[in-house]
Amino acid sequence: MLHVRSIWNGAISFGLVSIPIKLVNATENHAISFRQIHTEDGGRIRYRKFCELEDREVTGQEIGKGYEDADGTIIPITDEDLAGLPIPTAKTIEIVAFVPEERIDPLQMDAAYYLAAGGAPAAKPYTLLREALKRSNKVAIAKYALRGRERLGMLRVVGDAIAMHGLLWPDEVRAPEGVAPDTSVTVRDKELDLADALMDTLGEVDLQDLHDEYREAVEEVIAAKASGEALPEAPEPERGGKVLDLMAALENSVRAARESRGEEAEVKDLPQRKTSSRSTPKETGGKKSTSTAKKKTASSTRKSTSKATQTEKKTTAKKTPAKKTTAKKTASRKRSA
Repeated sequence: MLHVRSIWNGAISFGLVSIPIKLVNATENHAISFRQIHTEDGGRIRYRKFCELEDREVTGQEIGKGYEDADGTIIPITDEDLAGLPIPTAKTIEIVAFVPEERIDPLQMDAAYYLAAGGAPAAKPYTLLREALKRSNKVAIAKYALRGRERLGMLRVVGDAIAMHGLLWPDEVRAPEGVAPDTSVTVRDKELDLADALMDTLGEVDLQDLHDEYREAVEEVIAAKASGEALPEAPEPERGGKVLDLMAALENSVRAARESRGEEAEVKDLPQRKTSSRSTPKETGGKKSTSTAKKKTASSTRKSTSKATQTEKKTTAKKTPAKKTTAKKTASRKRSA
């Protein structure tokens, strides 16, 4: 049983099976909170709640809910009004379907909760639902009411517990219209190969190893100011030149990632992609312009060598008859003598 205050008590409706449960928050916020102060003297800035009709400050016990109509009329709504709503989800998490988890759009994911069994009688049906979810490899889609509105939820197994993720209704998720680039762009296979190499080099990460560096830095600043010490100095930003060549940027990224992992910095001999029909570039060690320059230089060298060889052959061919002619003239002179 979780030693956490429950935020909602009710039951899971699983067909004709009812499972008493308590809803507790599955997440917590570690962000550092600040107070608003008067910058001149450090005094706290507070918001006071005033009644417009009586022009006086009121207490929390005097404050209720009200719906403002189109004409500005306020219609009072009490907690009892909401508790008596004629819907089955007022105090029940009603399971309506079981679907594969990949059917849920991550954009719909909202707050997360744990569902704790509400006492010993709930242990057996709670365990039954948990094991049924495990064996089916599916998640349960449910409807429930919380904080004045009906919501959509997804139930799944986390360890030995059942967790529920609040889901946005499908019409609450905006379509990504006007977000993607509207310019026609061609991505070359060589660029995709380098992107694949960068992804492979960066590899995976254990999320447990990640932490909030911003919060830690703020805590250092607070501690330094509280003790009267000098504030920690911010590191100098890298002043790298703006890379306009996408290929160069990818190559430099792969090189930097490999260096950070203690691997060789050369970016070449990228692994072949068996699942892809793309051809992997033979050499990606430098910028495209450098590679092209090398090819042109090599080609020019081969052409120059070929021309020189041909010239030597022609010269040799011309010299050979000359030697024969000289020999013939010498022999003729001897005979005359």
